[in-house]
Amino acid sequence: MRKPFRYEYFNAALFLILFNVAVFLLFSLGSPYMKERILRTFALIPVFVRTGSLWQLVSYMFLHADMWHLFFNMLGLFFFGIHIERHMGSREFLLFYFVCGAAAGIFSFAAYMISGHYGVVLIGASGAIYGVLLAFAAFFPRAEIYVFGIIPIRAPILVLIYAGIEIFNQVAGRRGGIAHLTHLAGFAAAYIYLLLRYRINAFRVFFDR
Repeated sequence: MRKPFRYEYFNAALFLILFNVAVFLLFSLGSPYMKERILRTFALIPVFVRTGSLWQLVSYMFLHADMWHLFFNMLGLFFFGIHIERHMGSREFLLFYFVCGAAAGIFSFAAYMISGHYGVVLIGASGAIYGVLLAFAAFFPRAEIYVFGIIPIRAPILVLIYAGIEIFNQVAGRRGGIAHLTHLAGFAAAYIYLLLRYRINAFRVFFDR
């Protein structure tokens, strides 16, 4: 479990951003029929995953509902993902990114199946992005992030705020339902990954500071 790849850096985060943008443009410019086919094939739809479309547990990460959905996810990947990739190396970063996204997808699939929401459509890279945010805070706990460009907040505090918001929204039944659990699953996957691969307990880092 703890065999880091040989360090390489080849701008994987930027390639992920470009690929997400290309997929979004293809989806947006398609006909209604084409959009429906893309969603049925690549979005995470529990009833299809259950009948063998296992690739949807990963492919859902590359579809986004609208421009804002894409923009905020890719903004997070740009600001935080590039730093994490430089720290980890590109191959390790790609493994981390896909593990977080796939784990969030698997958890969401299980939650939807248990709750009986077999036909729901889940898309977006948010689970993986939340994992990237937690890793950034664990590796750079003294880093300050300027919210709205003016309010400085230490990275670990920002992670805890985001986690608190997701927990509150889930408990309060706010719009998004299980999608809030998808975000929390991304956090959890990143926490376990860092613990197993780097022997870093992210929350111990947060509270020790």
